[in-house]
Amino acid sequence: MRLTRYTDYAMRVLLYLGARPERLCPIAEIARAYAISQNHLMKVVNDLVNAGYLESVRGRAGGVRLARPASEINVGALIRHTEDDFDLVGCGDCVIAPACGLTGALDEALRAFLAVLDGYTLADLLDKRGDFLRLLSIA
Repeated sequence: MRLTRYTDYAMRVLLYLGARPERLCPIAEIARAYAISQNHLMKVVNDLVNAGYLESVRGRAGGVRLARPASEINVGALIRHTEDDFDLVGCGDCVIAPACGLTGALDEALRAFLAVLDGYTLADLLDKRGDFLRLLSIA
């Protein structure tokens, strides 16, 4: 299973904000911390705000923060939100798909993959918060 860059950026934003729940963080700060494009990050953040994962405060002292506690943000649900397509291969277009055992095996693998992610919250991923803050030099 390979996740998109969009999902990667969404997870990075949530992890960053989850490590700093006490304050608003500007998008530019998050982009600098990860050395990624601020323009791409703005699109991701906008989507996460619209989906209810983040709150946005406009203005000079504005920024973004988690809209709910990290313990209430399910990783599997987030991945389902950010990924458009979970087809591992193009079985839907294949003429032998109805008789092929690979389709069922891949569906089972995908369900297992998502089930594991469903067992984690953002808080679980931030278990080593101190290490996370130190690595991003934001302690």
